[in-house]
Amino acid sequence: MVRGLLPDLDLIVGFDLDGFLIQPGGVRRVAAIKGVLADESGFERGLPRVRLTVESLLERRHVRQVDRILTSSAYSAARIAEEYGVPAHRITVVPEPIDLVRWRQAFESAPELPRRGNSILCVAHLYPRKNVATLLAAMTRLSNQAVLRVVGTGPDLARLERRARELGLGRRVEFLGHVAFDRLAGEYRRADIFCLPSRQEGFGIVFLEAMAAGLPIVAARAAAVPELVSDGESGILVAPDSPGDLAAALDRLLSDPGERRRMGETGRRQVTLFDVSIVSRHFLDAVGLPS
Repeated sequence: MVRGLLPDLDLIVGFDLDGFLIQPGGVRRVAAIKGVLADESGFERGLPRVRLTVESLLERRHVRQVDRILTSSAYSAARIAEEYGVPAHRITVVPEPIDLVRWRQAFESAPELPRRGNSILCVAHLYPRKNVATLLAAMTRLSNQAVLRVVGTGPDLARLERRARELGLGRRVEFLGHVAFDRLAGEYRRADIFCLPSRQEGFGIVFLEAMAAGLPIVAARAAAVPELVSDGESGILVAPDSPGDLAAALDRLLSDPGERRRMGETGRRQVTLFDVSIVSRHFLDAVGLPS
């Protein structure tokens, strides 16, 4: 019945859960999965965990009934195979793209934001799996003084604000909430280091944004992060859930502007591999369309 309601198609691509109920006969179907919901749910609690668990059942159905699955990292490919029982040969890795032209223009035109000492930037949807609480704990152990600015909202925001007060961080931490795109570009411009110690990342587009801005990265050696951030080259990777290791990595970069510049320039070179002009061709090849 659905087939008759749609124009003649050669291919249907459903991103995440989009289109999982559409089952037109004779049309190739691809599921493009950015984050594996069954994997994400294991790192959450309360209502977010319940929601992700229910949605993962629908995602399982989706990936099992399509002809091809695309996902953004080798980590996510492995999780899809294990969590949903899908043969690995049906899964192709195509990374998420970044529009470098747009970001470079935004960095050039972004307002110059005031600085007071060194600045660490964190950008995330604030769920427990993003592990920002460990970053707050690391801030209390820094030898070099710096301000942490956290951009983003989410169910963990109130807990993190309360934890920052309990730790006595005061003005050393600013929670900025959701910001407009030009303000976000300005925050990347005024930062010295980007830090997000996630326990779970299916990809991590914010790491590409930080690399485009020329920022060195400090992150956890977990999930898909090592596929984007080259340890010792574009950033420093540390053990998850270790405030001491995280503080040591941040201190190392805060005390060495030359190292920050070197890693930032390496990141700027590496991120070009993820430009939308390149990734779009990989995507078209993967779904069997001419590029």
